[in-house]
Amino acid sequence: MSELLFPRVAFIGIGLIGSSLAHVMRRDKSAGWIVACARTQASLDTARELGLADEVTLDPATAAAGADLVVIAAPHSAYAELGRRVGPALKQGAILTDVGSVKGAAVRDLGPIVPPGVHFIPGHPVAGTEHSGPAAGFAELFEGRWCILTPLPGTDAEALARLTRLWESAGMKVETMSHEHHDTVLAITSHLPHLIAYTIVGTATDVEETLKSEIIKFSASGFRDFTRIAASDPVMWRDVFLSNREAVLEMLQRFTEDLTALQRAIRWGEGDKLEALFTRTRAIRRSIIEAKQA
Repeated sequence: MSELLFPRVAFIGIGLIGSSLAHVMRRDKSAGWIVACARTQASLDTARELGLADEVTLDPATAAAGADLVVIAAPHSAYAELGRRVGPALKQGAILTDVGSVKGAAVRDLGPIVPPGVHFIPGHPVAGTEHSGPAAGFAELFEGRWCILTPLPGTDAEALARLTRLWESAGMKVETMSHEHHDTVLAITSHLPHLIAYTIVGTATDVEETLKSEIIKFSASGFRDFTRIAASDPVMWRDVFLSNREAVLEMLQRFTEDLTALQRAIRWGEGDKLEALFTRTRAIRRSIIEAKQA
């Protein structure tokens, strides 16, 4: 059922996540007027051609002026500058949110610029593909996935409820938690796997030339899945690792210790230890399938 949640919406960044949410809002008529802002005119032209926006601009302040909802959908390294430009343009009662995967960075870089009377609610729709840009978006991207909101103490309940309804209309299950807890959880469920994928694919590119063609030719599902993950937006993931470095380094240290133990078990032929580990990890996969997150 259609519900006008926000008369005017501004997307500061119109890549995969921003364009997918714009598709949702077009479909559900939950936005009266959509303004898209991007770094390049080419992205704005694509957004126009796809019907994602009623208005486009290269200026974040122009996009944010008068908006009831402002969605920061840009790389983390751009947050501080975008916040500096967007902050003075935010109107009383507006909701400012983001879609980045490091919520501590959002609080650090966007929180201080929020004027009194503006509702700042960091968010993270845990969904995506290896593709990027406005043409990569589609409304079904979010269906059955989780959206994590990390409201600060004292957040307006009605504003939180409206933002929750928006993500639920996209087909997401919404959960709230502190930004610190979010960053610890995502370090192991998302950030570390991407780091490992980049490393494995990087190792494959460094092998002898005689092996490279065979690696590509005989890629089994394991390596093929790693290449999909490693094809993700390099700028976005550079920023993720630098923005969440403490949590990522902690999880990377744990992983390194576990990998060393696994190396030792293989070296000494300790099959029982290998089988016990593989049995435990298979159970995790089954629980993910049962939770419909596969």
